Amino acid sequence: MKLTKQTWLQIALIIISFAIGLYLYPVLPQSMATHWGIEGEANGFSSKNFGVFFLPILVSAIYLLLSFLPKIDPRKQNIAKFRPYYDNFITIFLVFMLGVYVFSLAWNLGYQWNIMRFMSAAFAALIFFISRLMEHAEPNWTIGIRTPWTMSNDIVWTKTHELGSKIYRFISGLALFGVVWPNYSFLYIFIPLIVSSLYLVIYSYLEYRKATK
Repeated sequence: MKLTKQTWLQIALIIISFAIGLYLYPVLPQSMATHWGIEGEANGFSSKNFGVFFLPILVSAIYLLLSFLPKIDPRKQNIAKFRPYYDNFITIFLVFMLGVYVFSLAWNLGYQWNIMRFMSAAFAALIFFISRLMEHAEPNWTIGIRTPWTMSNDIVWTKTHELGSKIYRFISGLALFGVVWPNYSFLYIFIPLIVSSLYLVIYSYLEYRKATK
């Protein structure tokens, strides 16, 4: 299989994360902060081996899964129609996770900035690219708003994803408020994501009922 430039970039991002972890391993503390509360305080700690290697290994596994699933998707021909947006999303996801990883290592080395300011900006970018992916996604079993009703009716899929794209784009802008007011990031990001996701499930059901009357 011929690897594209984008694939090489994705592989490079994963290799870089392992390289950074190995390079900094000798100077990192034996007990590392690996979890932060909604106000940016460290409230979970793990061993050095877990703190250094878990995230790169997890991201590698997710990357392999995201790369493999389109090949066995029953509607893989639809994924081919928006494949550039899917590949862009994977790349942005890897950049996002590399940023989270580097920030975590830096925090454990004593550079303890407010993590919620960073996460708010990072989530804003990631959610924006998710909205772009949703805008162009065709019906498939790998990625998207896969409810029983979107998967049963292509028109419902299209309407739900068009609306979802607009909502997620709005949330990406909302997330930036967390850069200014980091203590309230949860209100700007996660609550809107939870509420909008529930709403889109209900919306897909209502649209399916209208389409099948």
